[in-house]
Amino acid sequence: MDVHTRLLRYFLAVAEEGNLTRAAERLFVSQPALTKQIKQLETLLGLTLFTRSRAGMALTGPGRTLAERIPVLLSDWDQVLRETKTAASRAARVLRIGYLASAANETTPGIITAFGRCRPGWRAEMRQASWSDPTAGLADADVDVALLRLPFPCQDALRVEVLFTEPRWVALPASHPLAACERIPFRDLWDEPFVAAPPETGAWREYWLATDEREGHPVRIGAVTDQPDDWLSAIANGYGIALTPESSARFYARPGVTYRPVSGLSPSSVGVAWAPSNDTNPEVQDFVRCCLETRPDQG
Repeated sequence: MDVHTRLLRYFLAVAEEGNLTRAAERLFVSQPALTKQIKQLETLLGLTLFTRSRAGMALTGPGRTLAERIPVLLSDWDQVLRETKTAASRAARVLRIGYLASAANETTPGIITAFGRCRPGWRAEMRQASWSDPTAGLADADVDVALLRLPFPCQDALRVEVLFTEPRWVALPASHPLAACERIPFRDLWDEPFVAAPPETGAWREYWLATDEREGHPVRIGAVTDQPDDWLSAIANGYGIALTPESSARFYARPGVTYRPVSGLSPSSVGVAWAPSNDTNPEVQDFVRCCLETRPDQG
């Protein structure tokens, strides 16, 4: 009998949270999808792993036994997977670099050039991820290192060095009444429909909706997108507005979309991130040093 590791990860999250809703939020999946996965695991094993009640999800005896053994199993498998993929990229002399959108902005070419000087014969392979994976492949060991927007899911389990910060602005349809303002208070945007990342991105989506800075005011969602082009189209077509880094005004200039500064919001940070298992990987550490040495001076 073969059991996918995804099912074991889902089971462990429910076991640790004791609640389907909290576990679904932690995993960045919908609650119905999580319920289906748990039932699939129970069917495969021929066991009842949880007793369900209004109070939550309680482990049965077999469930407790499984929950005690799974963390070590998954940790070992993750390590094997990372080591295997890293060995393959090192054999090919390729450093896999994940990133989202504009990566480290204008600093990115300088970082890649510096790495090339540091590691002659190596190729830096940039892999752009969709917004549905805010870790840009790090969580699944698909990349060796990543340039990411903070905060992001699983951040506490990874090594992160902040490279720079920049203000959060707003992208609006050019015809929007607020598009003519020099600066817009965030409070004036609370009732606007927003173009959002997919729900499964969890806290990352919430950060770009600034839910913690709305004083409890609910968010209106006008559209959900997963790629910059779709995001720009949704805004230009009037489906909503969106918070975005200041640099988007340079990297994603487009007719029909206007960018404006927003007051009353905390800034966004860009960082370089890698797995603890790569603390001793010389190429990854060289790349991190190139990032730190190339980052802009923000005073």
